[in-house]
Amino acid sequence: MRKMYQCVAGIAVLGLGVGGYAQGASPKLQAKPPAPAQNQSKALTREQKFVVDTVRMAVALPQSDQQDRLRVLSTAAEVVSPIDKKMAKGLWSEGVRIESELVRLGQAPAVSMMESGQADCTTAQSFVENLPESAAGKAEQALIGAVTVCPKQTLDPVSRKLEAALAKGVVPPRALMATMQAQGETSPWSQEHFAKMFASLPDPHDNAAEAENLAAMYAQMSEHVGKDVAAKAGLQMLNWLGKVEDSPLRGLAIRIASGAMQQALGEEAYQKALQADVVANSVVQNAGPEREIERPQDEGTSVLEAMDNKGDQTERLRGLPPPARAREAAANGFAAGNAGNKQQARRYFDMAFSAADEVWDARTPETNAAAVVQEISEAAAQVDSINALTRAQKLRDSSAQAIAMLAVARVVASNGLTK
Repeated sequence: MRKMYQCVAGIAVLGLGVGGYAQGASPKLQAKPPAPAQNQSKALTREQKFVVDTVRMAVALPQSDQQDRLRVLSTAAEVVSPIDKKMAKGLWSEGVRIESELVRLGQAPAVSMMESGQADCTTAQSFVENLPESAAGKAEQALIGAVTVCPKQTLDPVSRKLEAALAKGVVPPRALMATMQAQGETSPWSQEHFAKMFASLPDPHDNAAEAENLAAMYAQMSEHVGKDVAAKAGLQMLNWLGKVEDSPLRGLAIRIASGAMQQALGEEAYQKALQADVVANSVVQNAGPEREIERPQDEGTSVLEAMDNKGDQTERLRGLPPPARAREAAANGFAAGNAGNKQQARRYFDMAFSAADEVWDARTPETNAAAVVQEISEAAAQVDSINALTRAQKLRDSSAQAIAMLAVARVVASNGLTK
């Protein structure tokens, strides 16, 4: 949705923030501002100052939930990094600490600052070394980021953590794949742990969603190991898939694994291996035809559709559930604003931000309320950034305020300032 707004907006530039920004002066901040970054060799532009000040205000707001705090820090660091590296480094440091705490508590982080590859390598090494082996699955994205960006410092500790995790029946396939690539597919470590992985596959019922990743892992490595190892691992994979509930994703995983096994062994050896394992042979023979896989749908509302709407959509929007009402009202506000109807745009954005408060108040772990808040704030910022920042600061929850403010800052950083 963000790309759609930016694409349709073209070279639209955004207005300045609240209060003093309308006259070009910087606002008074409640939080004590950090010292200017030493790497800034020249004065900030008006747009850059808006972004930096907005980020400071956003991260100064309290977040009672650590997942929300991590979201705020991750976005803030991403937005401010091109302007103030020193500020971004402090945000990354706090974010990695929180991410580490969440993982140790058995929670999967909502976002991973380690995955972004922006944390310094000393911090990344400390994160890995302090990670419990049993939490390797929850921290999979972080481990991938660490071993990809800082292999010199983290390859050995990541390898040890994954080895210990495998011994406990924890199988993070993507992290293992990244580590094998960093070690070298033909290295003794990769060869050994490829075999160990398929000898200790996790519970097929609880981990059915990993079928595609596990099959891809087999396909990636099967040509780099001995044929005996490839055959044994392939049969273990197919036996495991035989216990997974039937679905289009399971069928895809069977085709990936069997195709890679056939390529690694050659047709004759492949058929011989299947004939020696009744279960694996049955799994392949009964995989069924290829079926369409339902991927998660984009919940965003089409801006182009909103631009085709004729007349006032307010009454229709009132009947929608809060998430849809927020998104569609924002899309219509964006369309009206870019058509020059600022008054109509304001009415739509009134509805969008009111609905966003409802979404946030009623949110559950399954509800991506943060995405709704971010989306409508970016739409509003494309039309009038002063107004968008004001609206963001009036949201009822301080975490929602911070997320919305950073969304406005991101648009200004990308597109400039408009009003």
